[in-house]
Amino acid sequence: MKAIQLFFLACLLLLTSTVTAQNKIEFVEYDLPNGLHVILHEDHSTPIVAISVLYHVGSKNEQPDRTGFAHFFEHLLFEGSENVARGEFDDYIQKAGGYNNANTSFDRTFYYEVLPSNQLALGLWLESERMLHAKVEKKGIETQRQVVKEERRQRVDNQPYGTVLEECLKRAYKKHPYRWPTIGSMAHLDAASDEDYVNFYKQFYVPNNATLSIAGDINIEEAKELIEKYFATIPKGAEPYRPNIEEPPLGGEVRDTVYDNIQLPAVIQCYRIPAMGTDDFYAVSMLSQLLSQGQSSRLYKALVDDKQLAVFVGNFPLAMEDPGISISFGVANVGVDPAEVEKAMDAEVEKVKQELISEREFEKLRNQIENDFISKHATVAGIAEELANYYTYYGDANLINTEIDRYMKVTREDIRRAAQKYYSKDNRVVLYYLPKSNTP
Repeated sequence: MKAIQLFFLACLLLLTSTVTAQNKIEFVEYDLPNGLHVILHEDHSTPIVAISVLYHVGSKNEQPDRTGFAHFFEHLLFEGSENVARGEFDDYIQKAGGYNNANTSFDRTFYYEVLPSNQLALGLWLESERMLHAKVEKKGIETQRQVVKEERRQRVDNQPYGTVLEECLKRAYKKHPYRWPTIGSMAHLDAASDEDYVNFYKQFYVPNNATLSIAGDINIEEAKELIEKYFATIPKGAEPYRPNIEEPPLGGEVRDTVYDNIQLPAVIQCYRIPAMGTDDFYAVSMLSQLLSQGQSSRLYKALVDDKQLAVFVGNFPLAMEDPGISISFGVANVGVDPAEVEKAMDAEVEKVKQELISEREFEKLRNQIENDFISKHATVAGIAEELANYYTYYGDANLINTEIDRYMKVTREDIRRAAQKYYSKDNRVVLYYLPKSNTP
């Protein structure tokens, strides 16, 4: 059971929270002449500081024959620089009493360090080295190729249901670069030349494609001086590649079967949904919570508790800069035909299409949304990341204070309309995941 839940729980992690109150988050922002956008939030509640750099490059900025580059560079840019020896990037952070990490999505690559506040200069120096002097050379490239291959083996190839996202994407999209997963193709990484990697770095890891966001125990004016010292002399790059591809309608339900190294069958439903930040996205997001957040959600109560058709169910929308997808899933109970699981999942969606949710259920949903929104801002690291996200995707960092209003404007009627518009059978991919022993 634990193996079954790993993939889906990871996707649902951001939908849980316990925080219930938030003060307005104050910040200042400005641009350096080289195009680097800077956002600073001063908070002296704890003697720590979060330093983050968000590069506006994800898997959608890759070429179809060179996928996986953005995720690859998430790893490669820890290899060191002209002034940081290989393997010492993490050592600097750990010796200073901090921690660091990075992540890549379809639309961005995000690096951050959390350090004692008297180590702000260290964090800025390291990030400036990553931006200007990173080692993009044969030894590091080959090392990280092997690291990424092992990551794929562990998280995708050898993980039960690990290919769900990949299998959904390649059927839900035909033209848009969202059609390949963030981890990309190992064959593409192997085929790429050193020059391919160098060119990708020079194109996207430039100040005019980045947002530097700092939150925590800082003095604003002192932080500005340090930022000037470490980043102002980095030259501006050329305008990075931005895909301008509009995916046509799916044109009818797509159905397929995937045989996987699993014991229990699963039903995966992948619906095409609008881009994040649109009015309809907020309605779809609330619809998802209605269906799947917690054991009192509609899918869980119907399929797991009442009918005992499934051992695990859920629904999560992927917030994407361009129109994305929302994935519903149900892992069948022992001996249950996946067709019965699909029928029950469809029945719950149909109820939302036909009937307004009750006022009581709606109020509970609004409370969940508010708690989830606030929980993202419970740490200085979360604040730094959200400020960078809001500026990069919407051009408005103050949405960290006001985006909740967009959710609160969603009505019961909006949720019903979103279900009718987007959760239709001609707008989805349906996959049956079956054990390999069932392969014809």
